[in-house]
Formats: sequence, structure tokens, C-alpha cells
Amino acid sequence: MFLGIDLGTSSSKGVLVDEYGTVVARAERAHGVSTPRPGWAEHDAETVWWADFVAIAAELVAACGDRNRLRALAVSGIGPCLLPADASGNPLRPAILYGVDTRATAEIAELNAELGEAAVLARSGSPLTTQAVGPKLRWVARHEPAVAADTRMLLMASSFLVHRLTGRYVLDHQSASQCVPMYDLRRREWAMDRSEAVAPGLILPELCWPTEIVGQVTPAAAAVTGLPAGLPVTTGTIDAWAEAASVGVRAPGDAMIMYGTTMFLVQVLTDPHPHPGLWSTCGTWPGTYTLAAGMATSGAVTDWLRRLVGGEFADLIRAADEVPAGSRGLILVPYFAGERTPLFDPDARGLVAGLTLGHGRAELYRAALEGIGYGVRHNLEAMAAAGGHARRLVAVGGGTKGGLWTRIVSDIIGLPQQLPAETVGACLGDALLAAEATGLDTSRWNPVVATVEPDPARTARYDGYYAHYRRLYESTRDTTHFLAAEHRSAAAPGYGPESPSGGGSGHRVPGH
Repeated sequence: MFLGIDLGTSSSKGVLVDEYGTVVARAERAHGVSTPRPGWAEHDAETVWWADFVAIAAELVAACGDRNRLRALAVSGIGPCLLPADASGNPLRPAILYGVDTRATAEIAELNAELGEAAVLARSGSPLTTQAVGPKLRWVARHEPAVAADTRMLLMASSFLVHRLTGRYVLDHQSASQCVPMYDLRRREWAMDRSEAVAPGLILPELCWPTEIVGQVTPAAAAVTGLPAGLPVTTGTIDAWAEAASVGVRAPGDAMIMYGTTMFLVQVLTDPHPHPGLWSTCGTWPGTYTLAAGMATSGAVTDWLRRLVGGEFADLIRAADEVPAGSRGLILVPYFAGERTPLFDPDARGLVAGLTLGHGRAELYRAALEGIGYGVRHNLEAMAAAGGHARRLVAVGGGTKGGLWTRIVSDIIGLPQQLPAETVGACLGDALLAAEATGLDTSRWNPVVATVEPDPARTARYDGYYAHYRRLYESTRDTTHFLAAEHRSAAAPGYGPESPSGGGSGHRVPGH
């Protein structure tokens, strides 16, 4: 048996999996995100990360029955995050979350001025955005100097758990490569000169790969969690990459489209392909790199619309399925919380173009699904422009249920999408990585059970709609930026970015 546990933005999930990849037991705990100030997003590592892990581990160990059947454990979590900790690994403040936390915009501008935007992109593979860890470290040094003075460890969700379980201070290459500008992507090592410029004197974690066993559960950790002492623990990684592993996205040309509260894409490459509108990172396995993209909202928009018009998702999906491609002349731009890749524009806003008195909730709901599909196409085109041409697309996540959304996306992008048997997500990927770390062959885990094929006639129709979708952002940008400023000044409930389900927000500073 193998254990995989993932710490998400709004919940933590775990699975117990046998050697054939069958999920034997599942566990989940819900939690919230602390937003003490506008633009801040935090988790308390003790009461959220560690408490969730302990509860889920205990539940899954009980489901296993015989603890001696457990062979290895792997963990993942939201990221990149910043948890400053002392020399013993004790948190010094709540963890600052990934790109949805936008507090370090001034530090992003500073570092761009000091290091040069082009130089940062060339060396680290990604632009400086609110996704990056480096500006957040500088923010802590400036605004919380006592915390910075006591900081001896840079931890993320996964590495915090690994340290708590094994005592090892490690970080996987994939997570480290999102510590822009502190990592050299081509050399696959810390960029020590950049690290000193950001956080002088900070001792950085040892770099390992997610499939490496880095330690064993200590007797102290075993007493708290119920895990057997000596259980091997792997390095861990960020949740979206674990989710890609869960559906077999590992060969060059493979790509994952994750349908959730946000949309996230990960494509595997053999070489780094830096692009100013994407994240270029190390891969999960040695010798691989990835291009990553993410939309700020997707399922969040459909849920907003469902609450606005009333009814259940199943009813809306049935009604939208009867509406022809193009939603009878509607285009919805889904930038309801700004947009991540490839725009990096936190002040982008949502639009619905073409409304008439004859349109109803069925057309609006289909237009929302289509608008998100246009965003997927925009990101895939950016990936192709960067040199990453996807040859196999695998769809995963709750949004794959029902079939309409995946059919619409395949029609818009003109490409097939494979559907796996199991869509539980990152925790299954963790269990797979744990199994691989022990030498087990996981190639038969989570097989593809269906393929969504595009309809050429609908693809041709969507081509015209997509061209107008792209022009809508450019032609309304000044207006939406003005309205975004009005939203901030109004400070009314409901304004501001939604909390994504994973992978981070990654907003850039406007003008950078």
C-alpha cells in the first residue's frame, strides 16, 4: 500500500492505493484561507497543514488495517508558497500563499529594476510575478524584520511536512524553480548570487527530485500521526505537477488540462522554453522540464453564474447542451478575477458581449464554458509559440464530469482530450510517485478510458468567435482597468480575486 496526501487551497485530500493503482480508501478535510488584509492570502501551517495531515494520515492508516503493508508516503501541496521557519522548522508566521497573494508588488518592481526583466526570464525561466517566492522574501525582510532575522528555513507546504516527518530540510527541483529569481533553470541549481541579493545569509534547502526517498518517519512523528516509524518519505512537490503525474503526463509532448475552480495546464518538455507569458519550470522527473499556464477563474465563473440564475449544474448543463456552438451570438470573457497566463493582468475583468433580450440562462451558461475554452486555446497557442507543441492532452478534474465542457473545449482547440479512469487529483499522483520511489512499475496505473474528439464543423465555427474573443480584451482594456480601480476604491464585498484551487494566481505588476 502507498499513501498520497495533498494540501490544497480549500481542502486537503489523501488516498491509500494498492500496488495496482487501485484507490482503496480516501479522506478529505476542508479548511479556509486567511485574508487579513486586501491582497493577502495565508495558511497557518500548524492548524491547517499539519492538523489536516495528521487527521488524514490517521484515517488512512486505520483503513489500511495492517500498517506493515505500507511501503512509502509522498506529499504535495499548493505552491509556490513561503513559510519562514526557525532552525528547528517551527513556523515564524503564517505561510504566504502563491500568486493569489499580491502583497509584494513593490518588491517585484524593485527586483525587475535591479536584475532586469529579460535577465530574470533568461536565467530563471519565468517572469517575476506574484507567483514568485523571491519578492515575498524581500517583503518579509522589509515589513517584518524580526521574522526575517530569525528565519533559517524556506519551507513550502510539501517541504514543511517532509521536515516535520523526517527532519530533512529539502525541496524538489520543480518547486525550487518557481522561487524566481533564486533558481538557475538550465543549471538546475540555486542561483546563489541572486539568492544573496534577495535574502542575504538564508540557508537554502537541499535540492532533490519528487521521486527520491529523502528520509523515514521518525518515532516522534509516528506517535502523532499513527504512521509506522521508518516509513520511507519522498521529497514531495507542488499539487498541479502531482496531478499531472496522476494521469500519466510524463513524456515530452504530454500535457494536462485541469478543470477546476481555475484552469491549469502543464506540458512536459525536454528543454526549458522561457516565455514572458508562461511559467517555465523543472519537471517532476530528472531530465524533464515543463511549461505551465493557468487561468485565474474557470469553474469559479460557472459557479457564480449558477448562483446568479439559480438551479442545479445538471439542469444548466442539459439546457446549455441544446444551445448551438456560439451560444446564439454571445461571447463571455472569463477574466472575473483578472487573468494569469498569458496576459498576467490582475486588472482584466469579465465581459459578456452580444446580449439581447432573447438570451437566457442556457445561452449564458454555454457562453461561460466557451469563454473558458477560448482561454485554454489562448494558452495552448502561447505554449506552441514558446516551442511546446502538445501531442497528447489529458483532461482531469471535477469539470470533466458530464462531458459538455470537455466537448466544447475540444471543439474550440481542435484537438482530442483523453479522459482517465480516476480523477481524484494530486493525492493519487503523490501515491504514484511514492510507488515509483520504491521501484514499482506504475505504467498501468489510472488508464485512459475515453477520448473526446473535436467536431471539425464546430471547430471552424469557433475560429471566428475566438478571433473576436481575443480582440475584446485589447479593445476594452483601458475601460476594464478603470473599472478595476473603481472596484478597489469601492472596497465592497465580492470584489477582488477568487482563491484558486491550486497552482497559484501568478499576477504580474501592471506595466511589468
